Amino acid sequence: MVETIIIKCSSCQHHLWVSTSWKTSRCLYCKHVNLVPSNEQPGRTFQIRDLSAKNSGISRKRAVLCGVSYDKTKYRLKGTISDVKNVKNLLINNFRFPIECIRELTDEEPQDPKLVPTRINIEKALQWLVEGCCPGDSLVFYFAGHGSQETDMDRDEIDGLDETICPLDFEDRGMILDDYINSVIVRPLMAGVTLHAIIDACHSATVLDLQHMYSAKEKRWVDNNPPSGAYKGTSGGLAICISACRDDQRVVDSSALNGKATLTHNLIQEINKNPRLTYGALITSVQNKIDGAIEARGVKTWFIRKFLRAAFSQEVQLSSSEKFDIHQKEFNL
Repeated sequence: MVETIIIKCSSCQHHLWVSTSWKTSRCLYCKHVNLVPSNEQPGRTFQIRDLSAKNSGISRKRAVLCGVSYDKTKYRLKGTISDVKNVKNLLINNFRFPIECIRELTDEEPQDPKLVPTRINIEKALQWLVEGCCPGDSLVFYFAGHGSQETDMDRDEIDGLDETICPLDFEDRGMILDDYINSVIVRPLMAGVTLHAIIDACHSATVLDLQHMYSAKEKRWVDNNPPSGAYKGTSGGLAICISACRDDQRVVDSSALNGKATLTHNLIQEINKNPRLTYGALITSVQNKIDGAIEARGVKTWFIRKFLRAAFSQEVQLSSSEKFDIHQKEFNL
């Protein structure tokens, strides 16, 4: 067994996976040499399964589902908890995920304190998601809640802004940055492991910091590598993310459109209708459904329709750690 921990570079603040057997570790981003805490010191420690060991009896599917309603706050959202339940049913019924291998974090009462979507609980769940991953594993991270942006301090964002997800206690504990998400659930993915992330939140296109974005307008993959030259890829595995909108967009308020314009609602609906959709067909179908829900809102005049369309603009995004033919590869979890 190999024991690893996540440390933060004391120079550039990036999160790094290191072995507890090391005394020092050179940062992949800024090349600073960091001291590695000994195994006796407190830290987030994980046991990684020996890849040569047989995996009989160990589930090869695992999911973390987060739905934050921010109830009793001015940031309250509707539908996020029911979205989590619907995604869970999809994973179990359509993709054979064992129920015991799905971890749900919602702020619905009553609730196990460890499963409330606070910052620390979400971070622990993300660490659990990739813990001991082996070739053949299929991992899913789903988040429904608020997304935001912060000024990028380490020059690894093309637009100068880090994307974030907002835990329940983000006002007190802060938001979870894309840098952290990438370091915890993207970087450790070894060859043969596949991660899918579905992010139903504002400003979410590059929230996993994956190197390639598919441009529907240009019908090709475009480069999203950091200007700093930092490596944001996997350790040989594949990470794919479907996001509700571009980084510069907000998600349409589902309550304004009877819940029919959400990424989650339409994604589930399209997969249930046709389980063998390609990524390209799935994204196109979901986008058409969202556009249709906006158009069917009941606005009559050209003037109002024009300004509502601008206010409710939402473009579903696809990003990946590797380029692939989105019109040939079938969506599968």
